[in-house]
Amino acid sequence: MLSENIRNIRKAKGLSQEELAIKLNVVRQTVSKWEQGLSVPDSELLLALSEALETPVSTLLGETVSEPEAEDLKAISQKLEVINLQLSQQQLSRRKRTHWFFIAVTALTLLMLAVLFLLNSPYLGWDYSDPETAVLGTAAHSFEWIFVRIAPVILIVSIAGIIMTRRKDR
Repeated sequence: MLSENIRNIRKAKGLSQEELAIKLNVVRQTVSKWEQGLSVPDSELLLALSEALETPVSTLLGETVSEPEAEDLKAISQKLEVINLQLSQQQLSRRKRTHWFFIAVTALTLLMLAVLFLLNSPYLGWDYSDPETAVLGTAAHSFEWIFVRIAPVILIVSIAGIIMTRRKDR
């Protein structure tokens, strides 16, 4: 059983006896003897063999190593197909959310610019001798000054985002 398992797993991994022997620091004839059932590896070499073949020791010692059947491959294929479909739907959903986010940012920025344009900076006519009015007027002026300078960048980025996230199949 061990000899067949070593040979089958080695071949499945695409290793020659020589390559496996090099990984284990033994001569090729040792691997050949194991595969012919003429000798068995000691416990240290069995662990090293398990690591080299990336296979559990229990599989080497007794569990049968068989090729996956066509039905197993078909089931795996169907599961992968379902997973791919789910990932595709998640990606489409994420793209739609991002697209609508950019549309909302663009709309809010344009709305805010329109409001600022229509209000025409009313704080400029306030009486700044009152400390509370002065603080409020300064805050309003600072907000408007910063927003008017940042708004074009926001618009460019959000319009680029809208273009980049639009559906490609149209």
